[in-house]
Amino acid sequence: MLRLIANLVRGALIGVAEVIPGVSGGTIALIVGIYRTAIDAIADAVLAFRQLVGLADGGPSGRRFAKTIAGLPWRLLIPVGVGMVIAVVLGARVIEPLLEDHPVQMLALFFGLVLAGIWVPAHMVHRGGGWKPGYFLAAGVAAVVLFFLTGLPPATVTDPSPFIVMLAAAVAICALVLPGVSGSFFLLSLGMYEPTLDAVNDRDLVYLGAFGIGAIIGLGAFVTLLKWLLVHRAGITLAVLTGLMVGSLRALWPWQDDDRNLLVPASDLPSAGLMVLVGMAVVALLLLAERRLGMSEEQEDARRETDSKV
Repeated sequence: MLRLIANLVRGALIGVAEVIPGVSGGTIALIVGIYRTAIDAIADAVLAFRQLVGLADGGPSGRRFAKTIAGLPWRLLIPVGVGMVIAVVLGARVIEPLLEDHPVQMLALFFGLVLAGIWVPAHMVHRGGGWKPGYFLAAGVAAVVLFFLTGLPPATVTDPSPFIVMLAAAVAICALVLPGVSGSFFLLSLGMYEPTLDAVNDRDLVYLGAFGIGAIIGLGAFVTLLKWLLVHRAGITLAVLTGLMVGSLRALWPWQDDDRNLLVPASDLPSAGLMVLVGMAVVALLLLAERRLGMSEEQEDARRETDSKV
């Protein structure tokens, strides 16, 4: 029961992150200790679909499809998915007014959360063999690139066609698998954030259906590659993910104008500083809870290694 509640909370935190421009669901997945499991599960789901329609080796096979689907970690995925859906629906109504009324404090909160969360992939690199000069270079390049991208001014789109919605979703959904890259922030840059938020609030099934199709295509095209990288090039891949999280801090800087130009702190500095500390404390508590419950990525990896030797 405790694990069920913990997984619901994990999903809710990821769902909330997807509503906040500048916060990545992948970042939260790393922090709450389900990143590798989620990547593997999504990649296996894509494989199952390919097996069903005959795009995998061996032609169409309902038996292989059923075996792959049955092997997914449903006891984790179902509560995480439920938590995400609830958080997205409620977050669209609750988070938006908070961002409008208290933008500095809300951005500061998530700035602290991501800042503390950088420790997670950085520690995974250290645990996997240590930081090498090439890893530092890759992380630095990733940080600079994302720092530049998050400085691009937002665009505006009205009444987008279903095809445009699909393309935007295919790009934005990468936030689910790339820590540091925010799907909401990409939608804001493309001018699609407000239409998407309105579609969620208004239950626009045509828009949401097109968005869902685009998201599935985007995940299917990218997640298999990422899974391979995490298996065969884990060190440098995690270093790049660390750099992406560092670069993403620009998007969460509490003081910036409407065109995303960074400003010197001029107001609400004490409350913003407090919210940064609150965000960092939340991460520390999450990591502590994961270790106490035996749910961290490192503990899961250790169990898999032990099981493979038995």
